[in-house]
Amino acid sequence: MKIGQYNKLTINRFVDFGAYLIDDEDNEVLMPKRYLTGDEELDDTIEVFVYNDSENRPVATTEHPHATVGQFCLLRVKAVNAVGAFLDWGLVAKDLLVPFREQRVRMQAGRSYIVYVHIDPSSGRIVASAKLDRFLNKTNPDYYHRQKIDVLIVQQLEIGYRIIVDGKHWGMIYNNELYQQVNVGEHHMGFVKQVRDDGKIDVTLAKIEKMRIDDVADEILNYLQENGGTMTLSDKSSPEDILNTFNCSKKDFKKALGLLYKQHKVTLGDKVKLV
Repeated sequence: MKIGQYNKLTINRFVDFGAYLIDDEDNEVLMPKRYLTGDEELDDTIEVFVYNDSENRPVATTEHPHATVGQFCLLRVKAVNAVGAFLDWGLVAKDLLVPFREQRVRMQAGRSYIVYVHIDPSSGRIVASAKLDRFLNKTNPDYYHRQKIDVLIVQQLEIGYRIIVDGKHWGMIYNNELYQQVNVGEHHMGFVKQVRDDGKIDVTLAKIEKMRIDDVADEILNYLQENGGTMTLSDKSSPEDILNTFNCSKKDFKKALGLLYKQHKVTLGDKVKLV
């Protein structure tokens, strides 16, 4: 039975205050009566979330927390006391504790923070931590250009947004790679632009076609800079000549030229010239 995760368990017996569920190894957990619909029968298999109550006893619920053990999530602080901050976890009977030692800055009631949900090794309880670095992969990420990834928006900076990639690595989305509004705590589908030498990942939320056009535009700029700022290839050139020079379709080449023109980086005509 996995604490802090969803489990498929079997109804073993009913009692006045709920039902006891068991796993394949006959480990037993109580599901309180308020989660029963009345349609359940003995030996039914149901999917439940298992957590520890205030006395560290396992409890099963059909509710869905905002995050399970092993996940990062933006959660709101409901209260702060002498023990730490208690977050709205999405469960009626259980808030999620962030001990003071796991807070980067002193948390305040009513504010929301990105935290990592984990099991405290000393107490065995499910807790959260705002010290995110400890829970990210320290090995160099192994991603390829344009690989699809999950993006969690973590922090807005002057140059863009700090993100977590696939729940494993730090990354960045720079402002010039943003083509939609994003907010801290949101998950988005993104694509890898590059993995830097320091292991940080540059990411875009743009679709593959937009990334492809950006790549061709960069190649055109590099070609112009290496060839005196002009080139004879234009939107009137043959697809074969464009393919041989830039390894792309004429359609993508024309879109890239149009993008550079709109950005006032080139002028168009019989020859393409750097501005």
